[in-house]
Amino acid sequence: MLVPAASSVRAVSLAAALCALVLTASLSPSAPAQAQSTPPGRVGSSLPSLGDGSDMGLSEERRLGDSIARSIYRDPDYLDDAVLVDYLDLLWQPLLVAARKRGELSPELDERLAWELMLSNTKQVNAFALPGGYLGVELGLVAVTETPEELASVLAHEFSHVAQRHIARMLSRQSQQAPWILGAMILGALAASASSNVDVANAAIMGGQAMAVQNQLNFSRDMEREADRVGFSVLTDAGFDGHGFVSMFDKLQQVSRLNDDGSYPYLRSHPLSTERMADMRARLPAGAASAPVGPRKSAVAASEAAAVHAYASARARVLSEKAPERWRVWWQAGQAPQATPAERYAGALSALRLGERQSALALARSLRAQGDPQAQWVLDALWLEVVARAKAAGTPVADADWLPVRDAALSSDRRALVLSAAEAALTGGAPALVSARLSGWVVQHPRDAGAWQLLARAQQAQGRRLHAIRAEAEARAAQLDYPGAIERLKTAQALPANERTDGMELAIVDARLRALDTLQREEMKESARKQ
Repeated sequence: MLVPAASSVRAVSLAAALCALVLTASLSPSAPAQAQSTPPGRVGSSLPSLGDGSDMGLSEERRLGDSIARSIYRDPDYLDDAVLVDYLDLLWQPLLVAARKRGELSPELDERLAWELMLSNTKQVNAFALPGGYLGVELGLVAVTETPEELASVLAHEFSHVAQRHIARMLSRQSQQAPWILGAMILGALAASASSNVDVANAAIMGGQAMAVQNQLNFSRDMEREADRVGFSVLTDAGFDGHGFVSMFDKLQQVSRLNDDGSYPYLRSHPLSTERMADMRARLPAGAASAPVGPRKSAVAASEAAAVHAYASARARVLSEKAPERWRVWWQAGQAPQATPAERYAGALSALRLGERQSALALARSLRAQGDPQAQWVLDALWLEVVARAKAAGTPVADADWLPVRDAALSSDRRALVLSAAEAALTGGAPALVSARLSGWVVQHPRDAGAWQLLARAQQAQGRRLHAIRAEAEARAAQLDYPGAIERLKTAQALPANERTDGMELAIVDARLRALDTLQREEMKESARKQ
């Protein structure tokens, strides 16, 4: 259970916040009987369950997860990259479908937990599971995986930790310790997981006794084995090749043998063992070195994700890199005649970051012209991203080159295309077009903060200040920032009369303000009750 952070200062700050949250949970009275979790169903599974055994109810776990997620949303390294989020969703949704069919995800857990993926813009090879159904992936993990099956195996493993209530059980067990020991343990362990600086991590641990119990934050061996077994079954039932699980284990084991330098924090919370490796290999079918364990139930797992993975991995490498020297290397490699499509993709993104917009346009145009039906949406999104950046800098792009792509993307139901087209349309001077499309999009996707932010810009460009402020408020509410959302809605109410002429929009502002104010009061009341 790790929290993404690029600097030790932010890591300690976020760890301290989580420490306070878990201390509050440990001191709170027991949840009502009806809020307590029941063991997840095991329909269709012959695996023995470790049992729930958690005193933490689902409502309490979700509140704790929401509080941590709220902190992550505010972290500078939180990344809402539509292309990578869409790609992760290609892997994530088949896993959820398989888990439901197998009975690993009970209807109660399915409904009451978030089951939301979060991205962190760091080069660390890491994934994390948090209370309340939040799971995260750091860009370094996407960058080092070679197949969608490898990445999906990590998601399946982390999903299993949440679905089997490992986190809730672990926190419930630890809450029986003295609160100051629990707080010290969590603070130190999170600082250690987020930083390769041992001195900083040790300084964050408050006392020798906390250091002695620090390792208890990691999942137990039984929990790791259960997450392996459940995750493997979910992975293969979703139509992914089970060899991805083993190859990911092999990759991590190689790193541990070569001395982990801090770039692989995943190893610290999920230590590998010969037994775990052997167990996963034993589950593979005899014979072919790489064959699917079960039938390919998901066309996504079999084709689209495989076609997209190399581009997603290249994107993760470029986005997480801060050194212009590396961008220059990738840009030059992308221009070579023998460059692969993924190398040209990385070259185009790197050229953008270096300000080489003409080169970025040329590379993106050639990729799109080459085409790849199963990954075409990725190439179209890249083209629109490059066009938007080029036009914002005053670089001319012929209308015939991008307007048809923009219009087709706006009518798509894929988020990466809709948002990249909206960005291009805004820089191209068509805010009304963006407002019309995104106003419908946010009705279907009310928690899409990125869409709300683009809609706010489009409304502002049209001089519709009331609508723009309300969209800003909704963007903050989508990331659980209720005080920020309430402040924006009150600002909307205080606009001059000549800017509050839309009675329907003003009524929505009033209704949303009442709803969010109620949510905030309930949170404050719950916090006061626990104290």
